[in-house]
Amino acid sequence: MRTLVTGGAGFIGSALCEHLLDSGDEVVVLDDLSTGSLDNLSGVIEDPRLSFVHGSVLERDVLDSVMARAGRVFHLAAVVGVRLIVDHPLHGLRVNIHGTENVLEAARTHGVRVLLASTSEVYGKNTADRLSEDSDRILGSALLSRWTYAGAKGIDEAFAHAYATEYGVPLVIVRLFNTVGPRQTGRYGMVVPNLIGQALAGEPLTVFGDGQQTRCFSYVADVVPAMVALAECPAADKLAVNLGGLTEISIMDLARRIVSRLDSPSEIRLIPYSEAYGPGYEDMRRRVPDNTLAGRLVGFHPRTTIEEIIDRVAASMAAPVTSGSAGTHR
Repeated sequence: MRTLVTGGAGFIGSALCEHLLDSGDEVVVLDDLSTGSLDNLSGVIEDPRLSFVHGSVLERDVLDSVMARAGRVFHLAAVVGVRLIVDHPLHGLRVNIHGTENVLEAARTHGVRVLLASTSEVYGKNTADRLSEDSDRILGSALLSRWTYAGAKGIDEAFAHAYATEYGVPLVIVRLFNTVGPRQTGRYGMVVPNLIGQALAGEPLTVFGDGQQTRCFSYVADVVPAMVALAECPAADKLAVNLGGLTEISIMDLARRIVSRLDSPSEIRLIPYSEAYGPGYEDMRRRVPDNTLAGRLVGFHPRTTIEEIIDRVAASMAAPVTSGSAGTHR
């Protein structure tokens, strides 16, 4: 099968491309390299079954051209990361909303099945014990840029569901919960590579707020096969499905484990949100996924522990950086 991956040069996208190639697919990557990198694809860029197109989901002609050659699309292209969302909300809204509409319209035109990568951010400030797919969305003020990503991804899901119900576009939505792993950058506010990078450098680990906010981190190698399985699961059609980790951990405890695991001399410092992101920033205290539906549909049971995640991310960050040898081609 020929598969299109938008955002395929990103952290999750590149891992997905590797998995698809290993499964025998031909893969077309569409990425504008604004946050992704060809270095992420360096292990597969020479594979003749992979082609790279430098372009944006905002470019309808480019998107239509690559969609015409695909049997399915994994739509991962998005503006992500707290730092980018807070600093450039308008760009994020345009890419995340208009780009997704463009993908859905091109998929409708060419009869292509869609997997839309969404996010646990859509649940907003809901701190329920386990967030199931039908849990309420509780968002902050629409005037705070902090919530523009959650708002945009919620609209993406609404667009996708409307295309499925009104036009019959076959699709599934996956809501990713704090997916982490090698090649993820801390440049845009991602907490795990940020803290591990600081620990490896012997710098203070900066934990925002009081550090008691909790998350469930999921490992990319657990999540990617489940995404592909859901894309191939007829029973998942028109559904939104959670994919998250099992272990709830506070950010302070995560920082402590990183320091201990890496035998780092670093101290841990608490940084007020106002200092990190400016006045008016809000965060959610807790986010815990209910993975029951994914388990029932495709047998999803994440297995990678927090300690294994720390070890693997640290090993990838400490390894020498090598650039891909191939240039961009169309």
